[in-house]
Amino acid sequence: MNLLHLKYAVEIAKTKSISRAAENLYMGQPNLSRAIKELEDSLNITIFNRTSKGITITPAGEEFLQYATRIINQVEQIEEKYQSGKDIKNQRLSVCAPRASYISYAFAEFSKTIDTSSPADIFYKETNSYRTINSIVRGDYDIGIVRYQNTFEKYFKSMFKEKHLVSEVLSDYQYMLVMAKNHPLADKENIRTTDLADFIEVSHADPYVPSLPLIDVKKEELSKYVNKHIFVFERSSQFLLLETVPNTFMWLSPLPEHLMEKHNLISKKCVDNQKKYKDVLIYRNGYKLTELDNRFIEKVKEAKEKYL
Repeated sequence: MNLLHLKYAVEIAKTKSISRAAENLYMGQPNLSRAIKELEDSLNITIFNRTSKGITITPAGEEFLQYATRIINQVEQIEEKYQSGKDIKNQRLSVCAPRASYISYAFAEFSKTIDTSSPADIFYKETNSYRTINSIVRGDYDIGIVRYQNTFEKYFKSMFKEKHLVSEVLSDYQYMLVMAKNHPLADKENIRTTDLADFIEVSHADPYVPSLPLIDVKKEELSKYVNKHIFVFERSSQFLLLETVPNTFMWLSPLPEHLMEKHNLISKKCVDNQKKYKDVLIYRNGYKLTELDNRFIEKVKEAKEKYL
């Protein structure tokens, strides 16, 4: 086994095709097939199943590809760092996080601490739990924050164990009902879920729970009596909708007061909503948190105390 073999396997996994991978690698398909067979024989595992419809990845292959991708990324980082012949300290943070305002504020506070006298590569990606977990497992990002409802904790803990991920609870809270100040229910003291039936619910379009179909997850996450929904994938649209469309509402983690003032929003408790949520830090088993990682995590904890 050598580094080229790892690159070959990763490229096949990306393209889901030996022929397309061979084209991308500028090599003949027979040579690529032979190299993968040698790799599988040397490891005594089957990485890919060949079928008439293409290739599929075996469970052992998935685990191998996680390691292979991580190794390739590390080698590329080493080459990038030392290609100039100088060991220059490079500040690096790569984090996937849910679409949460308090975490984005924490990231902004962290960014103020970046040393501008040294090179820095900082990556911050807002996405759902599925993409966060996969990004950490593949080694594309170093740390992630996953959000889930307490009801689904056993599913996530099982996946963390299966994927060899370390987890740490950063915060727990209850969702608030967020709406415009001029919303028809804005002055109502005790809002029930039945009161929301005539309004439009704004929600993120890609909730995720391991082992559960998307339709079942949406049923659990969406309001019971509402049949009008606008699905979005990022935070700027959600705030614009809530601010400008007075018959919309959304369930969100507690928002900073100045953010609600900026968008003319209010938040209310709903007596029927007893759902609790967690934001959980994850990273690969064996990964050592860097000084920048710890600095960002500390800012998240500070933001939690300030805003949640």
